[in-house]
Amino acid sequence: MSAMTQTESTDRNFADGPAQLSVLVMVGLLAGPFLTMVDASVVNVAAPSIVRSLHADLATVQWTVSGYLLALATTLAASAWLTRRFGSRTVYVICLGAFTIASVLCALAPNIQLLIAMRALQGLAGAPLIPISMSMMMGGSNGAARQIQRSSAAAAILLFLAPALGPSLGGILINAFGWPSIFLINLPFGLLGIIGALRIADRFNLPADPTARFDPVGLTLLALGMSLALYGAGRGASLAWTDPTIWPFWASGLVLVSAYVVWAWRRPHPVLSLGALRDRQAALSMALVTLVSIVSFSALFLVPVLMQLIQGFSAFQAGLAMLPQGVTMGVGSALGAYVMKSGRIRLSVFLGSLILVATTAAMLLVQVRTPGWETALILCGRGLAFGLITQPLLVSMLGSLSQAESADASTLFNVIQRLGGSFGIGLLASMFAVRSTSRVQDALRGLQDSGVSRTARAAVESALSAAFHDVVWALVAVSALGILLAVFLGANRVTAQGGDSPAATTGPA
Repeated sequence: MSAMTQTESTDRNFADGPAQLSVLVMVGLLAGPFLTMVDASVVNVAAPSIVRSLHADLATVQWTVSGYLLALATTLAASAWLTRRFGSRTVYVICLGAFTIASVLCALAPNIQLLIAMRALQGLAGAPLIPISMSMMMGGSNGAARQIQRSSAAAAILLFLAPALGPSLGGILINAFGWPSIFLINLPFGLLGIIGALRIADRFNLPADPTARFDPVGLTLLALGMSLALYGAGRGASLAWTDPTIWPFWASGLVLVSAYVVWAWRRPHPVLSLGALRDRQAALSMALVTLVSIVSFSALFLVPVLMQLIQGFSAFQAGLAMLPQGVTMGVGSALGAYVMKSGRIRLSVFLGSLILVATTAAMLLVQVRTPGWETALILCGRGLAFGLITQPLLVSMLGSLSQAESADASTLFNVIQRLGGSFGIGLLASMFAVRSTSRVQDALRGLQDSGVSRTARAAVESALSAAFHDVVWALVAVSALGILLAVFLGANRVTAQGGDSPAATTGPA
């Protein structure tokens, strides 16, 4: 069967009959993305305990984080091809099973070397889970996707809370049961997710295509490029981007990714198709969602730094302040779905962009003595904006594609978002470090010159708060760019297969 014939057959099967999406199936679709996102951040909290328990130094233990992220980037490059070759449901179940097994092995690791290896296995297995889940939930015809809209708000809340929940959940588990518990807790959720994923209906599943061609050159360029770029971006955020031990990594990584773009543009069957970028509106949508993600998720870096280093809150209290914005993201996703029913995708995106600018600017109101609940309230508006923007854009882009096309588009979106997010947030972290040093030095110099009877601690706190506001101003400028991009969005011409607006039938990633 030719690729075109198979795609058409798949789309017909996908659209036949009403789709039934039970709670168990929804858990199966969300378990993989949720666990991988939680595990990306939870080990940071466990690092001191792992150092003591496994008798390792902190620099070595940090490879449990770096190894996970680098392995994840490597397999992410192959996610679209794996989905086409072996089928989305099969790959999803196998990867979720491997991730769960690797989690148990992490908990049982007797030394730091084995722990790092199992964390790398976690990353390799976890990478395809997010794009495959996205393509199964959002790709294909309206008949199946209509069922997912009913759970869109819950899905948005769950997936947005995952990065913020990692540190809070990790702190509770470590204090009560020790660091192995942050991995063992994946076992029941992983098993439940596998059971739910096995019940995913055929209409959600892209069947295996034995004729799918493998692209070893493209995979090498993209996987190696992403790994080097992400490693360099992570190190650059904590050290110096121009350091001779740092810049060769991110620079060579970007060169390899650029080389892949040239390679893929000329190949009929690259490992990851860039076809979605040929469409101006799809490319604009990806750019806008990436920008919004950087602005929104930067709070996961900035706010805990402010609350713990400056305001004196615990890691658990800082984590609690992050949680309400996940709820408002669910509200935003529901509102976005409501607005999309009338086909006003651009209206929802433009409104969300305005709210994002306003609520980002409101972060300037956060001072040294600001209560945690006020900070949480300000962050809620950002969650609302994220839901209003990302839901319509991803739905309009992926909802108009066939299942086969959505596998590549969802992976491409995750690649762009991961690269853009790593460099964007890394640059913001560097900016905060530079501005903090400058502000603190100025504050201490002012105390010496004027002889003001303020304590050095108060002066440092005020300086760090000012450095935080400097970064917020940068975020305001970046988020304002989103308004401009929203204006350039074309008319709401996207229609899903079957004739209905995808906006009325599909949920968020």
